Amino acid sequence: MTSLWGAIVEAWMELRIHRTRVLLSLVGVAVAVASITTVVALGQVAQQASQEQNERWGGRPATLVLGAWTTDGSPVDPDAINSAFEATAQRYSITYTSRDAYLNPSVQLPGAGVVVFGAQAVDVSYGTMHRVRLAAGHWFTDADEARLAPAIIINEYFWKQLGSPDLATHPSVVLLGDNDVTAVVIGVTPSATWDESLSMYMLYSAYLRTASPVMLAQQPPSFEYWVPPDLSEQLTSRIKRDIASTLGDAYQIDVSRTDYQAQLGAGEDPNRQMKLLIGGISILVLGLGGLGLVNISLVTVRQRIREIGIRRSFGATGARVFFAVMMESVVATLVAGVAGVGLAIVFVQSPYIQARIGDGVVDVPPFPVGAALLGIAASVVVGAIGGLLPAIVALRVKVIDAIRY
Repeated sequence: MTSLWGAIVEAWMELRIHRTRVLLSLVGVAVAVASITTVVALGQVAQQASQEQNERWGGRPATLVLGAWTTDGSPVDPDAINSAFEATAQRYSITYTSRDAYLNPSVQLPGAGVVVFGAQAVDVSYGTMHRVRLAAGHWFTDADEARLAPAIIINEYFWKQLGSPDLATHPSVVLLGDNDVTAVVIGVTPSATWDESLSMYMLYSAYLRTASPVMLAQQPPSFEYWVPPDLSEQLTSRIKRDIASTLGDAYQIDVSRTDYQAQLGAGEDPNRQMKLLIGGISILVLGLGGLGLVNISLVTVRQRIREIGIRRSFGATGARVFFAVMMESVVATLVAGVAGVGLAIVFVQSPYIQARIGDGVVDVPPFPVGAALLGIAASVVVGAIGGLLPAIVALRVKVIDAIRY
């Protein structure tokens, strides 16, 4: 350890002497390390954003969706299906479950008349299972199940059509139908700037109280379970078997996964092509920076031939000279690597980049330690490769020739 530390200190002193030459060769290395580190870090943020977006549509891994319908096309018995669904959730200790029904309510809007729009009736757990993001207000709670006036969550465009009322004033919406229903707005989901459609969530328990028996029988919900991914295949077959045995031959049962991992495959990275492209460019820049370092190191070694000869004459071994020259390149690129990682951290953690890349991300990942270690490791490897040739040249210097130089 003493010899290693001495070689590092000696290399650092030599770099300070030749700092102008070395600095120019290390700019490319620092830029390349910053690029590689930034690609890895931003790739992780982009992957998290893509994952959360997929989970909003298909649910978190692993989400199982149960569908049941009669074999002869007759109306279903919603009570029987609900009972079978709840029984399987209790049997297998599944905490997060939700019913999901698509509705087409009508509403009277100022200046637009009666508008028919799409809505969903869900349970409280749906918000967690699908990472529902809110721009204002809050998601449903168990207390909302007991409301006499149903609680609803509308999208931002719907909210603006109502005049953007303060949710603290408990604004209400009248849902038109055979029996008009007054609902209270408790939350607002964000809408894209181009989205000019109305949407709404309401609790399925409220939908049961307000919908007619005919509508419930003709538009049965789907049922969702959030289960551990490693148990998904086993639970899929068991839930299907249990539901089928409970409902009998009059029903056809289907249970399948809808989350993104079932579609893409576990562990597959949707941003893989982008990472490979930018990573390849960064490696090219890193190689060019290392080549410049080799040229500078060769020039420096040739100017130090007399110094090397004198050190050899005083007993310095060839291994010591070889290691000292190589450590100069390693220390130099290590410093450049640390500087490059620092630039990457400042860039990735800046509010502007976070807002652009991580827009809509709820669980923003911290700067990955692996990306920093990768950048530093890459700089050390380039330094070792770049210092190999100058170290070999220094090793082959003959003592008598070097003193005469």
